[in-house]
Amino acid sequence: MAVLLLGSAAQAEDADTRRAGAPAALAPITVSANPLGLDLNSTAQPASVLEGSELVEKRAGTLGDTLDGLPGVHSDTFGAGASRPVIRGQTAPRVKVLSDGSELMDASAISPDHAVTTEPLLAERIEVLRGPAALLYGGGAIGGVVNVVDRKIPTYVPEKGIEAEAEIRGATGTRERAGAVGVTAGQDAFAVRVEGMKRRTSDYDVPHWPGGKLEGSYSESTQGSVGMSWVAPRGYVGVAFTHLESEYGLPGHNHEYESCHPHGTHLHCGGHGHDEHEHHDHHGHEEGHGVPYVKLRSNRTDLRAEYADPFAGFEKIRLRGGYTDYQHKEIEGGEVGTRFKNRGYDLRLELQHKSVAGWRGVVGMQTSYSDFRADGEEAFLPRSKTRAHGVFLLEEYKLDDWRFELGARQDWQRVSPEGGQRRSSLSGASLSAAAIWNFAPQYSVALSLSRSQRLPTAQELYARGVHLATNTYEIGDPGLGRETSRNIDLTLRKHAGDTTFSASVFHNRVKNYIYADTLDRYEDFRLIQYAQRDAEFTGVEGELRHQFTPVFSAALFGDYVRGRLTGGEGDLPRIPAARAGLRGNVKWDAWSGSIEYARVFSQKDIAAYEDRTPGYNMVNAVVAYRGKAGATGYEVYLRGTNLLNRLAYNHASFISSVAPLPGRSVLLGMRLTY
Repeated sequence: MAVLLLGSAAQAEDADTRRAGAPAALAPITVSANPLGLDLNSTAQPASVLEGSELVEKRAGTLGDTLDGLPGVHSDTFGAGASRPVIRGQTAPRVKVLSDGSELMDASAISPDHAVTTEPLLAERIEVLRGPAALLYGGGAIGGVVNVVDRKIPTYVPEKGIEAEAEIRGATGTRERAGAVGVTAGQDAFAVRVEGMKRRTSDYDVPHWPGGKLEGSYSESTQGSVGMSWVAPRGYVGVAFTHLESEYGLPGHNHEYESCHPHGTHLHCGGHGHDEHEHHDHHGHEEGHGVPYVKLRSNRTDLRAEYADPFAGFEKIRLRGGYTDYQHKEIEGGEVGTRFKNRGYDLRLELQHKSVAGWRGVVGMQTSYSDFRADGEEAFLPRSKTRAHGVFLLEEYKLDDWRFELGARQDWQRVSPEGGQRRSSLSGASLSAAAIWNFAPQYSVALSLSRSQRLPTAQELYARGVHLATNTYEIGDPGLGRETSRNIDLTLRKHAGDTTFSASVFHNRVKNYIYADTLDRYEDFRLIQYAQRDAEFTGVEGELRHQFTPVFSAALFGDYVRGRLTGGEGDLPRIPAARAGLRGNVKWDAWSGSIEYARVFSQKDIAAYEDRTPGYNMVNAVVAYRGKAGATGYEVYLRGTNLLNRLAYNHASFISSVAPLPGRSVLLGMRLTY
């Protein structure tokens, strides 16, 4: 849970400069998920970028665990195999995960036990936009965007004809064994890329837990890609094919809940009625029955193209597209309980126009199609086909020390279920305005206002049945309408000098917020119905860093969000607890290191039928050595997580009480580049 200092990946000075005590030269870090090509210090929305050595040393087995600890970012952990990013208290389907600008089209938005099909070990950089990005990427980005940039499609021909990288790593507490390799080669205007990875972990250690391990927290995954591009001086066009196979356990499963069903707004589980509800034992396990697991397969084809000065009046054209054939099976006792399948495509086209009366901007369109189905005895969703289309416009204007942004987007969505259920056909409009003022050297303040609309998903509309992975019986509502979020975000930055900081406050008021309302509970099993109420989210996040000497720096960081229904109707479920911490960094010659203490506070603002989550202390550390042997660069790193070996529960997790976070683990890795 190490926290990234924004821009730290761009602060690698050479050893002579550090010893001489010269000030660090901060190269601007461009955020590719922003079509205007802005750097971190110029975006109206708060943003973070993980790349270079920071990414190498931070990478975990899942995307959510990799990003957990960035300002305002948590994860909804589900053992070791599945973990989605949580941004400012929001997760899927309000946080969109992209593969270099294109939707993944997996099943991770359906449930937290469904893995995000992008591999951190093969990522070149990961970008996080905090706050509403619905204007750019649709209603699924009303909470934020995570853009994973990889190298599977070459954008240039290697200068020496070939480039390669390889990485191996192993850990104690999770028994992780992982390796990755990638090669890019090319000649003239043609380039090809081949890459692959394999990872295996065992059930991870948990302190003060029966058996000392979390049963069902193992994972194994293998991924391979081949891509090729035609590269010209003004752009490129390329395609890639990626095959992913994964298997991971589903901790927290309980056979007692298989017979649970609703009687109106109450649960009936076996011989137990509502009046016999008892508080549950957090440490119960299904001895002798084995643990259910997921077996996942995904085949994906990506298309990417960019071209500068394509025709008069335009600076660049950018195309992103992907087609995914995804399926996973949830298996118990050797039998397939449920099979999820999703076949779909996403296509996005952006045109960046030249300045017109001082306004520079991007106009674009996006279209997607998804054919999703769930089959088997535990299938809780009917087969449904979702078609979505959107058009958008984003413009900027610079005036002296000011920069202004205006944007608009219109979306249309149609969800057609099988089984004679009512079809949902809705549209939504989003608007935004922002101003960024560089009011003094090294300082800026950004104010962002937006009105965003999100349309309900097939799960929220049509779910009906037991979902044992999350210990819920889910009931959808075909009558759900669009939700409308009105947001204000204020960010103050100091981006140069010995002292740098970034601090943001935000407030979001959401009309007709769609959420899983818990109607009843038996032990750890809940009856939930998707409902709409007005809600609001208020929060603060920030980080302050000071460079005390050319070798040593320290930082303070923290974030807090409160999500609740308006009108005193209660708090929203699974809102992450507040956290604060202190980190020290050392950089000397080829060595670097950091140690971090974070306090995650208890979560007492809880929804109906939720339990309070106790607070905990977390200490993490990393030390790394970087060098070069001829034409080969190398980095050796040692990372320790949860060094105090604390028993820690993640309130953002669906199964927080039965699947605590991993205990102490030490990871050793080496990365080679050529």
